[in-house]
Amino acid sequence: MARFGRTLTAVRRILNATAATNRRSVPPLLPSPIRTGSVFQREHSFWFSSYSTLGNGDSGTIPVDLSSEESKRRLFNRLLYRSKQRGYLELDLVLGRWVEEHIHSMDENGIKALVDVLDLENPDLWKWLTGQEQPPDVVGQNPVFCEVRNKILNNLNSHAAPETRAIPGQPWVRGWDDIKKNPGAPIAGNQ
Repeated sequence: MARFGRTLTAVRRILNATAATNRRSVPPLLPSPIRTGSVFQREHSFWFSSYSTLGNGDSGTIPVDLSSEESKRRLFNRLLYRSKQRGYLELDLVLGRWVEEHIHSMDENGIKALVDVLDLENPDLWKWLTGQEQPPDVVGQNPVFCEVRNKILNNLNSHAAPETRAIPGQPWVRGWDDIKKNPGAPIAGNQ
């Protein structure tokens, strides 16, 4: 407990010293943009990512700016990172690889379609891409989504026997312990 108290005292001293040298007060723990719902300002970027927004109506999408080589490079790197670091391993591998192969040949409309796909939730996107569920019409008409889904389904058709896969439209089943839980489960295969 004494160590915790000393740590708090040290933090308070550091914050007071910083405030004195900057001649302005220390920002509150929750900056005002969070409470008001506006775009985070640059001075608060040490608390949050500089790309974070709240309640400004654009739902957090990335602005597409292809005017200069530097802005194009930044946009491509940001989209490539978002496609490879989603936190869903299978989706990271499939989507990241597709984006890496195709992003440099995309026009502005293609990049906007990619941003729309990247804004989708991971579990839903994975189920729609693998055919476990039917995507909504808006998603199903997205050209990037259609290309990625076609690539996945072609890979499934060429590398996996139909007997080992779930019926289209049905959720996939865990193969390692299904036989123990379901008395009517198949003897071989994971479905």
